[in-house]
Amino acid sequence: MGGTQETNGTGGRATSRDVARLAGVSHTAVSFVFNGRAEGNLSPATQERIRQAAAQLGYRPDPVARGLRRRRTAVIGLVTDEIATSPFAGRLLRGAMETAWENEHLVLTVDSGGDPAKEDAAVAELLDRRVDGIIYAAMSLRRVRVPEGLHRVHSVLANCLPEDDSLPAVVPAERAGGRTAARLLLDQGHRRLAVVGGLDDIASVERLRGFRDTLRAEGITVPKEWVVRTGGEISGGHEGALRLLDGVPPGRRPTAIFAYNDRVAAGVLHAATRLGIDVPADLSLVGYDDQEHMAGFLSPPLTTVALPHRAMGEAATRLLLDAIGTGRTPAATVRRLAGPLISRASVGPAPIR
Repeated sequence: MGGTQETNGTGGRATSRDVARLAGVSHTAVSFVFNGRAEGNLSPATQERIRQAAAQLGYRPDPVARGLRRRRTAVIGLVTDEIATSPFAGRLLRGAMETAWENEHLVLTVDSGGDPAKEDAAVAELLDRRVDGIIYAAMSLRRVRVPEGLHRVHSVLANCLPEDDSLPAVVPAERAGGRTAARLLLDQGHRRLAVVGGLDDIASVERLRGFRDTLRAEGITVPKEWVVRTGGEISGGHEGALRLLDGVPPGRRPTAIFAYNDRVAAGVLHAATRLGIDVPADLSLVGYDDQEHMAGFLSPPLTTVALPHRAMGEAATRLLLDAIGTGRTPAATVRRLAGPLISRASVGPAPIR
């Protein structure tokens, strides 16, 4: 319908009755087609004739009127804590918005900046606008206080867990990601492995747990002093790598490092370069997140476990739309989505010494 919309001859916008006249059918038949009730009521040929007439006239159903008939607005809200600052927000938003659009819904997005009072106000405003449901998304995995009002409408959490376990949530399978990283390094012959970065947050704990799961199955342990918790920034990776590698003979240092995230991995690479350690010939490195405009542009390009932000946006939206469509509140369960391994050039065979 990319051209100029035709009118009904009086200068006004084409209506469903105009479509009915052009197609030679009843007004009810047109309503059946655009309200999803045509199957079993109209022949395929009649349905096609109605759609062709609508296309010729540039007719589009009135979403407000349709929403009033269905007691819905075809709009869902998305409240998040840091759209403006997170490098992953765009992926989650695209997943949510495209899934909603494919299902004839729009997404109204509000960034609270992590302020609880703003979150409560945002939810109240969305409820006043009679949205069909709300997704509450955090840009880092953690337990969250459920904003006031979220239980008054169909709601789903994305990339976070409710403190009271009262709502369904879609989160990354962090433990599985740790297992994936360990399996890759083991398959390359590495047996002296270290972990750098992170703190005592959910993601750090789960990634390390999964990493150790896989090593334990092979009878391998990570020495306590080789788990270096230095936060999530480049500086932390640099500091942690120097602790593990500086002044340590090749035969006594790790041959592979699993970094908490890609920023930490970048710091490890800087430290290795400073120390004259070649990646991946002397030291293999796996990151986490697959951060856009970063992981693929490091030297060497970083092998990393991707966080499934887009898939979380899609899955949370589908779960919400299913609840809206059926009228049934989804069970307060947690769905964990695995992220793929993105293989680049920072992992190689274990050096022979």
